[in-house]
Amino acid sequence: MYDSAQDLVFDRVFLRIDGLVPDIRLLLKIEGFNPAGSIKLKTAIGLVEDAERWNLLRPGGHIIESSSGNLGVALASVCAARGYRFTCVTDPNTSPQNAALIRTFGARVVVVDKKDANGGYLQSRIDYIHDRLRDDPALFWPNQYANEANPRIHRDRTAAAILDEVPEVDHLFVGAGTTGTLMGCAAHFREHSPRTRIVAVDTAGSVTFGYPPGKRHLPGLGASRKPELCDPRLVDDIVIVPEAEAVRMCRTIASSRGIATGGSTGSVLAAVVRRGPALPPGSTVVAIAPDTGDRYLNTIYNDAWVEERFGHQALIPAGADDHPDADGSLLLKG
Repeated sequence: MYDSAQDLVFDRVFLRIDGLVPDIRLLLKIEGFNPAGSIKLKTAIGLVEDAERWNLLRPGGHIIESSSGNLGVALASVCAARGYRFTCVTDPNTSPQNAALIRTFGARVVVVDKKDANGGYLQSRIDYIHDRLRDDPALFWPNQYANEANPRIHRDRTAAAILDEVPEVDHLFVGAGTTGTLMGCAAHFREHSPRTRIVAVDTAGSVTFGYPPGKRHLPGLGASRKPELCDPRLVDDIVIVPEAEAVRMCRTIASSRGIATGGSTGSVLAAVVRRGPALPPGSTVVAIAPDTGDRYLNTIYNDAWVEERFGHQALIPAGADDHPDADGSLLLKG
């Protein structure tokens, strides 16, 4: 029995995925089994509770934040439960399902469609927030990209839960968006399991780790400006995953394992496969699955949407033969 929707955070759910990479033990940490549907519920709780602790939020206060979707949903949920108003600043890549859910929780959604200097929307969303803050100083901006409360909650909860359940982790794969989860987990593992190799997963077109900017279609991972929280010195490896590869992985896991994952999870699993040949046999690998796939039904799991943006090849399951069997099906190798 729980007293609040915010208590429904299940931090100790792992799915063993055999065969995706030969000879390793792969555990997928499932983060989407909560009312907000993603790991961002913990982020939202951390940001709001920290603001309350420092008296930055008063009863009935108004929060404004930039989000490509998942944190917006999470903050909308937390604000609804705690009596705060919330304005979520999004962009055209935000899924209609996420925007609808944010509104369902009583929040306002603002869509910024002006691209920034790197071809994304993040800086434009933040510029909009700065304009609003000048107009209304009573607004509170948590600033998930720079607020230490973001990595702190993942250091104290996400990373701690992993080591409690899986004491010996050889490689930890974590997606990089704001890098809050990544930096929090890296800090905890550096202190409590320094032998674990921390692998950051980013999407092609993101500038977070100094790679060139490019067009991106999927919300979640990646950024068109480097988040202030990001400290690349805390990670051992960086894997850049093209979006088409993430899409193929999502569709492969759905059709072969019976679980629909979101784009960020697809990227993380694709990164594990990319690094697979270099992983020592017998390694224990934990990959964080920050989201689920129910809000990607009109994008990642829609054939027409995928083919229009990534071509027909993206429809073929990862690791599948390029040509169908006689019955028209595609078989996964191995």
